[in-house]
Amino acid sequence: MLLSPSFRNRWRPPLSFVVAVVLGIMLLVPLGGIVFFRVYENQLIQTTEAELIAQSAAIAATTAQQLKEVVYESLPLGAKARSPKTQYSYLRKSLGEWSPQLPTLDLNKTPILPRRPAAIPSDKPVHDALKSVGQKIDPILQETQKLTLAGFRILDANGVVIAGRDEIGHSLAHVSEVGKALSGQYASALRERIVDNPQPIYSISRGTSVRVFTALPIVVDGRVAGVVYASRTPSNILKEMFLKRETVFWVLAFVLGATFVVGVIFVRAISGPIRALTARSLKIGSGDRDALKPLATHGNREIYALSSSMLEMSRKLFERNDYINTFANHVTHEMKTPLTSIQGAAELLLDGGEGLSEAERSRFLQNILSDTARASRLLNRLRELARADSIDIGGSCRLVEVLGEIGATRKQLNIEWDRDCVLPLSKENARIVFENLIENSQKHGASTVTVSVTESDDGLTLHIADNGDGISPGNAEQIFDLFFTTRREEGGTGMGLGIVQAVLQAHGAVIRLKPDWDAGTCFEISFER
Repeated sequence: MLLSPSFRNRWRPPLSFVVAVVLGIMLLVPLGGIVFFRVYENQLIQTTEAELIAQSAAIAATTAQQLKEVVYESLPLGAKARSPKTQYSYLRKSLGEWSPQLPTLDLNKTPILPRRPAAIPSDKPVHDALKSVGQKIDPILQETQKLTLAGFRILDANGVVIAGRDEIGHSLAHVSEVGKALSGQYASALRERIVDNPQPIYSISRGTSVRVFTALPIVVDGRVAGVVYASRTPSNILKEMFLKRETVFWVLAFVLGATFVVGVIFVRAISGPIRALTARSLKIGSGDRDALKPLATHGNREIYALSSSMLEMSRKLFERNDYINTFANHVTHEMKTPLTSIQGAAELLLDGGEGLSEAERSRFLQNILSDTARASRLLNRLRELARADSIDIGGSCRLVEVLGEIGATRKQLNIEWDRDCVLPLSKENARIVFENLIENSQKHGASTVTVSVTESDDGLTLHIADNGDGISPGNAEQIFDLFFTTRREEGGTGMGLGIVQAVLQAHGAVIRLKPDWDAGTCFEISFER
């Protein structure tokens, strides 16, 4: 199915395809101008109709005046004339006695009728006076046609042509728009126009294949005395565009330029950085550490954040991988020593058990127990370190409570503090930190441990100082390294400070050794607010 999960998983268009589609849509925007062309063509048709109405109104008024002067008393009149209709009611209220005839044609709604039927012979005679008026009006129509390119015919009340280029004496009463005008109402129509030598490009424009016809009643004393029948082909939209070719050129240049700019922005800000980020991730996946350097071009803010977070995550993964490798090597080394010792003692007891004295047997068994205890301590420390790497972050406790509980279990050590404070970590985690620090101090000969507190707007700082043997400058840089210890013979694992550092880093705190301390050792713990 089209929307099945397998289809969605299989169909994932590349970003370049999406960009191409967007640019294609932008290029198709000018084609949307076809809608504008339709509107513009319709405007041209309505403009043509309005011009024919204005010209016909002048001719109708002139003809009506001459008819009144020549044959007024015996003038044959037709139906009663009706006022022009308008779809805008507010015009009827605001214009009062004025009654403008507005264009009624709409290229999108008005049906296009077949070519105008030819005039037919009429069996109704034309009044001699009307013929005389027609002969006077005819030169006016000819001159008007030369300037306006519109065709005009004057019809009498029966629809017979009395003035115009041809068809004089023939009837047009059977033409729909003429029949409507003879009934006293303005009429207009769109009719097919047959082009003798059509140009292919003109087929784009619908307006070139129609001709506008208007029929305006000639009114005398409120009745129809005749009709002004006019027609003209509307201006072609391509011709109008050719006349405005410079403007059209700059519009097209702007569209193409805008499309190019959008394409450059997409490539620069999105497509290019994503391709670079993809290539960089593949290099990182193959273990190339040089690929951790920042991208040359990050693109927009979101891609910059994505690339930065990806590179930072990769850097942490590399560091974590190095940590795990180093940790595994250290664990292997540390566990190998007691296991080798246990294995050697066990083999001696097995191979030469009967020849060994009771003292030798006891010494070998004691070595086995000692190395077993050392391995157990190491495993316990490893479990504590694993717990420190995945502890629950949060909570708070009072410094005095933690130090008081630790002091109660170490009667031979004097623990002092200058003031109380709230520690931004849970009581359990605080005990892990201070127990390891205090235990190290006690094992290095300290009899007193002093904790001083400094609070400021920037955060909380603790100094844990003792009066023990201190740390030599040569060992100062290695004290936080896992498995580093100067008391391996006494059972030291070298993991206490590593556990402390892991717990504090999980809470966003920093621990460091204060150099050049007067006597003993001093550690500084900083909590930022």
